[in-house]
Amino acid sequence: MLALSAWGRWHNAALRLDSAVTAPRHPPLRHTPLRHGWLAHAFRAPRTLRGRLSDRGSLTQRLKVQHADFNVQLLARGLARPFRDEAQALHLHLATRAYVRDVLLMGDGIARVFAHSVLPRASLRGGWNGITRLGTKPLGEALFTNPRIRRLGLTLRRIDARHPLYRAARLHTGLRARHLWARRSVFCLNGHPLLVTEVFLPAIDAL
Repeated sequence: MLALSAWGRWHNAALRLDSAVTAPRHPPLRHTPLRHGWLAHAFRAPRTLRGRLSDRGSLTQRLKVQHADFNVQLLARGLARPFRDEAQALHLHLATRAYVRDVLLMGDGIARVFAHSVLPRASLRGGWNGITRLGTKPLGEALFTNPRIRRLGLTLRRIDARHPLYRAARLHTGLRARHLWARRSVFCLNGHPLLVTEVFLPAIDAL
């Protein structure tokens, strides 16, 4: 189990705990229309980021090539309510809980990417159950080495302080950027979906 006091600052701490993992609930979304804003093309992104945002290869592998000390810092994992736009992407009821995992992808001791994955509880019985045991192992390695896993569409958007993923990234990194770019994909294994969002932190420009 993972206990993180910082998590409660931006999550609602009221949650019935699961026997295997623990994580407080995501806050309700009331004022931000998060179901809008995800784009299919990177033409609105800065030129320096367009290639990375639209690259359908493994971001984990790219980081490992460029940083010999690449590692994953586990921030939180457990059952939580997905954000509104995530529930819509996964066709879940807003009150449904899912398995959520937050990590930082590190290179040269610097946080390069904030990664956030959402797995419907039904998918835990569909071949994805190994995710709950990943710990600090990169999810990307599993996604791109298993031929049975299919990656669906890749979408992107710019996020700022109104978006909970931006607030999560800022909480764990202390970043001061006014906005960040993120991309997300749904991966399917035996018909069961997993939603992965990668938030590109300012240090990604150094790649």
